[in-house]
Amino acid sequence: MEFREFLHTLRVWDVELPHFDPATAPATPLPLFQEWLMHAAGAGQAEPHTMSLATVDPQGRPDVRTLMLHDADADGWHFASHSTSAKGRQLAAHPVAALGFYWPEVGRQVRVRGSVTPAGQAASQADLHARSTGALAAALVGRMSEVLDEYHELEDASAVAWERARTEPETPVPTWTRYVLDPAEVEFFQGDAQRRHVRLRYRREGPAWTRELLWP
Repeated sequence: MEFREFLHTLRVWDVELPHFDPATAPATPLPLFQEWLMHAAGAGQAEPHTMSLATVDPQGRPDVRTLMLHDADADGWHFASHSTSAKGRQLAAHPVAALGFYWPEVGRQVRVRGSVTPAGQAASQADLHARSTGALAAALVGRMSEVLDEYHELEDASAVAWERARTEPETPVPTWTRYVLDPAEVEFFQGDAQRRHVRLRYRREGPAWTRELLWP
């Protein structure tokens, strides 16, 4: 009971929220997404490029985790992981996913759903080597989602990987894979203090996009 009461004391959107007129939205979702992410960053939102990625396991159960967006362009929304990780295996079996972005500083959310395809080895390795030394070291450690018997095993493996990442910055990691989500639906949510939230959904029908408002 005490925890529930604590939850009831929490407030959201104790800031002036931006206005969003869906009539001014572009014909396709990508420019609006890029504009919203950059606006959230400018408003002080920490790590606006982090997102939730939902996939489906072999039993049809949803699985979700938080990771970074690597790009959003005409090809789709880009992210990366090991092909041998839980998400990599799930995407190999069921190549569909959903993304969720939440920017509380401006009361905005974006949801993206669609099919996922892996980029080729060249694009995947270029993605990895464009990142930080720490990112390469983590990728060299690998074994993502496997059971770790003792924490010192990770410390030891990480120390070796960091040294290799520093001295051999072009070291390939064959399992590292850049994934591209080709969107079929993109929804933009603008919060409103009086709960008159604006929800604008883009649905793709062939090469064209249809825009529609949703009840909050």
